[in-house]
Amino acid sequence: MVTDKGARTSGRLVESMLELIQARGYSGTGLNTVTEHAGAPKGSLYFHFPDGKEALGEKAVELAGDQFRRLVTEMTAEAASPGDVLRRVADVLIGILTGSDYQLGCPVSVVTLEMGAHSERLRTACAVAFESWIGPMTEHLVGRGHARPAARAVATTVVSALEGAMIVSRARRDVEALRNAAQVLGDLLDQPPAKETS
Repeated sequence: MVTDKGARTSGRLVESMLELIQARGYSGTGLNTVTEHAGAPKGSLYFHFPDGKEALGEKAVELAGDQFRRLVTEMTAEAASPGDVLRRVADVLIGILTGSDYQLGCPVSVVTLEMGAHSERLRTACAVAFESWIGPMTEHLVGRGHARPAARAVATTVVSALEGAMIVSRARRDVEALRNAAQVLGDLLDQPPAKETS
């Protein structure tokens, strides 16, 4: 049985793993570093995550997916238009990049690129995380009158473009790619939905 203290320790380990993946990558994050970063006893890691690093990485990806899903959901509730949603989300991502001096990126894309071909468990966790971002955007577009297949295609493209723009922005140490993606795609999203043909 996991106590409140145990739950807090487990949560700290997952949060530390997530932060370290963002900064160092999955392969560059050792378990000793995670326990030190979390301020947790070394034995606690294998107590809470008996499958080791892969299980901890899976939970970190789930946490990242949930955080971004909540962000997208909040933005879709507050924004005036689908393009406004995208621009607001891009502003948050820009803040993460510039606030960390371009050291922090999207942990889900990092894990996908590093481990997607080597760990089915982690690949699946990343796919689920991406889907949790595509889903709310799809529903927002459907609510604005877009046909579901087209809405899903657009939402998938938006998430893919933002992920790519994050990578380019980190490489260049400049947020122009993210700003451009938000502007170009935002303008497209704000156009009226296409009429369905019979």
